Amino acid sequence: MDRSVNDTWSQDISIFRKIDVNNGQQDVRQQQLSEWLAATLNNTEFRLSTASADASFRRYFRVHLVSDNGVEETLIAMDAPPPQENCEPFVRIAALFGEAGMHVPKVIAQDLENGFLLLSDLGDITYLSHLNKESAPNLYHDANMALIKLQLASKPDVLPDYDAALLTREMQLFPDWYISKHLNLTLDEKWQAVLHKTFEILNQNILAQGKVYVHRDYHARNLMVCADNPGVLDFQDAVYGPITYDLVSLLKDAYIGWEEEQIIDWCVRYWQAARKANLPVPDDFSEFYRDFEYMGAQRHIKVLGIFARLYHRDGKDGYLKDMPLVMTYLRKVCERYIELKPMLRLLESFDGTTPQVGYTF
Repeated sequence: MDRSVNDTWSQDISIFRKIDVNNGQQDVRQQQLSEWLAATLNNTEFRLSTASADASFRRYFRVHLVSDNGVEETLIAMDAPPPQENCEPFVRIAALFGEAGMHVPKVIAQDLENGFLLLSDLGDITYLSHLNKESAPNLYHDANMALIKLQLASKPDVLPDYDAALLTREMQLFPDWYISKHLNLTLDEKWQAVLHKTFEILNQNILAQGKVYVHRDYHARNLMVCADNPGVLDFQDAVYGPITYDLVSLLKDAYIGWEEEQIIDWCVRYWQAARKANLPVPDDFSEFYRDFEYMGAQRHIKVLGIFARLYHRDGKDGYLKDMPLVMTYLRKVCERYIELKPMLRLLESFDGTTPQVGYTF
């Protein structure tokens, strides 16, 4: 789902073209990538360092090129092994979002059959690493303006629809992975009915919202601080759907929390700019904020399921520390709206439950 570009980028893993890792055992994919880069770069000397680890099967490497005058240039190589990953959506949506005015990586070379891409480098400073009370107003302003550019370019029948089936499938990760696997609980018929009704209520609101291009992971780990701010990554799962989704991803970020008054302030600023741009938002801010919160509830339900799955299925425990913030977001929304109070009681019934420790593969 998400990646942090500057987590481990400085660790050199190869010198020029030969790569040996894992205590001397050769990584076949890395060797294939290295050979493809050698051919693509016309045998220009290079070395690789880790750029990021993804929550999926994708991996990213920084390609360091040294010119004759000693000036280093860097590019990014993506390794997306088939059949688990498909590079085609990344290439297609990079072009679509770039035409809309978003600062996304340029695709320099591609081998879709083998799952290799060579991209321009947007740097290694994520929003997450740079955000604080002083920097946040300008960074979020830039992110809001970039989002509005994207939304203004939106057309139907270009990206997949964010329809009821997809919204529900995402929320189903919550009972399947968070409740069943993480909490080791089985819901009785009463609580199953509450969950089903909550999904219906959220879908009804979300599907009535104005529709635009949706990045789908527009948050502080996927936005880069750069000259043309922000650089935007991880857009390959983009869809056509509710206008509040990316704003929720940005302002109710699973990886960094802000006071509610501050979130409302940034939300108002986006809404004002969106209205001025004639985007499909309500004329009444209170109605828009309700849409924003209902969209947030859907996303937080989904994210709790995804984080549980990453831990129990994939052995990735780094997301467990982010679950409490996501649950806090969800509870606050359920406290505020009477239609969601039954869902709040379900969440409260989990109190005192000890999560499952250990992986399920």
